[in-house]
Amino acid sequence: MGHYLHTKWTQSISYIRRVLKLLFLAAITGGVGGLVGVAFHASLEVANTTFDQNTWLIWLLPVGGILIVLLHVITHMLEYGGTDEVIDSVRTGHHLRFMAAPVIFIATCLTHLFGGSAGREGAALQLGGSIGVQIGKRFAFNEQDMHLATLCGMSAFFSALFCTPLTAVFFAVEVISVGVMYYVALLPCMGASLLAYSISLALGAKPITFSAVMPSFSGDLLWKVAILGVLCALVSILFCVTMRETSRFFKTRFANPFVRITVGALAVILLTLICQTHDYNGAGMSVVYRAVDHGETVPTAWIWKMLFTAITIGCGFKGGEIVPTLFVGATFGCLCGPFLGMDPSFAAAVGMIAVFCGAVNCPVTSILLSVELFGTESLLLFSAACIISYILSGTFSLYHAQKIVYSKLRTSWINQATK
Repeated sequence: MGHYLHTKWTQSISYIRRVLKLLFLAAITGGVGGLVGVAFHASLEVANTTFDQNTWLIWLLPVGGILIVLLHVITHMLEYGGTDEVIDSVRTGHHLRFMAAPVIFIATCLTHLFGGSAGREGAALQLGGSIGVQIGKRFAFNEQDMHLATLCGMSAFFSALFCTPLTAVFFAVEVISVGVMYYVALLPCMGASLLAYSISLALGAKPITFSAVMPSFSGDLLWKVAILGVLCALVSILFCVTMRETSRFFKTRFANPFVRITVGALAVILLTLICQTHDYNGAGMSVVYRAVDHGETVPTAWIWKMLFTAITIGCGFKGGEIVPTLFVGATFGCLCGPFLGMDPSFAAAVGMIAVFCGAVNCPVTSILLSVELFGTESLLLFSAACIISYILSGTFSLYHAQKIVYSKLRTSWINQATK
């Protein structure tokens, strides 16, 4: 009996120590992630505002591109793999380099300052993952805990930038391997996300909010949402293929990174002149707001944004793909809504979430994102669109390092690389 009690006592102490270690990890990564995330958000706001007030800066986009390549050459990060490298680091023993964080920070700001078409969340995931790894090294974490530190950093930065703490947690634990969720990371990632969220709010960050009224569930609306979900799956596939093939084209045709990014910058300038608008430069959240809150969009907006983003990222500029994905989804949904007999504002909201889901293969994250952005009134409808888009998007993904561990259609282990 004494031996049994001693064993249980020892196990309890070990369990408590482990929980405290995870909470310590959450506090450190959440605190650092929140502060640096707010600084990054503020820097991007300055860059975007500066461009909006001085749109002539688009003519200097090639100069910005050359500066970005020089930065990567000087820091020996020319072959850095971006978000894919972060995802790969969680699955393998590969550690992100120390210089990744400052290089990503500066390069993303330069992209936005000169009018490149990119988001910010990809940079957030890369910054968070890089800083998480450095924290893990500082406190001599073992290999398994280094992976948790990376996930915590990802959650903290995503939460600080978007003020969507639940989405931040589940995106980190769901995006690595489709069909598998890293539940062991829930406690530290939630702690890091909530702390970073609290810091960002305390320092003046404002959550993304939309004013569109969401409808209640009805059978008539369900089948319309289902059709839109199918269409959004196709759009997500098109977006993933466009991003991949554009990047492949630039790398194949222009081996020199300076030439590659200069040609890409000139292409973005030319497209901007053709469109005669700056709606497709930068992240483009103002267009998303118009589509969701007012049901207004240009019929070809989703195509133009897809092309602008593919060229910007594909030629070597830095930034994220998720906000452009939301842009494409919102404008596409807004366009299709009236044809399906749906309110264009609601269709824009559904399109935004469904295309995101199909592009990143994260259904739980996508459903939670719909809740944090639009509330629970239309939760069942958003969920239906997300599940349909997730299933029909197949093995396509924005992230090449992501693995389809379990089949989307069968209870079988496939461990297949995404396209």
